[in-house]
Amino acid sequence: MKSVSRGTATVAAAFERELNAIAHDPAYAGIEIVAYAARPAKGSTGLTVTIDRPGGADLALCERLAARLCANLAGFDGAYTLEVESAGLDRPLLRAADYERFAGERARIVTSLTINGGKTHRGILRGVRGETVVVETVSGELPLPLAAIKTAHLEYDPRTDLKRDKLQRKQGHGNDRKRN
Repeated sequence: MKSVSRGTATVAAAFERELNAIAHDPAYAGIEIVAYAARPAKGSTGLTVTIDRPGGADLALCERLAARLCANLAGFDGAYTLEVESAGLDRPLLRAADYERFAGERARIVTSLTINGGKTHRGILRGVRGETVVVETVSGELPLPLAAIKTAHLEYDPRTDLKRDKLQRKQGHGNDRKRN
């Protein structure tokens, strides 16, 4: 186990306090702090925070959050680097609640145990039942024990967006014909 320097621990504690304050601030309602970390990094402390919100976190939101964090960590100038990032299209699934929230979405789940002949499982999330995540695969429902999940991410399929955009263009074009 690596030892954490006193400076790193102080910056990390202030960082965690500020993230907790942001989570309870009405001005940041709807923002989810997906993950965060504070690590020693070449004479300073590397701070990272991953955020999400319904509809996704854009660059402006990341900048707004970074500005608040920097303002409240001003006493630690030069003692840290900060990275604020969106959870992205392949958002990690870290808690049982994530599997419920994203039920109906495609996911890629890697387990620490071989289950149903493999460790990598892809399919549609169907939620959580007891202590298992249920994934709909081409072979049917597959229960995966939460304790056996090593990593899990949403799986983005650009074809879905392209199909939706094509359908919207067709519908929009059809409306143009009706007006003429």
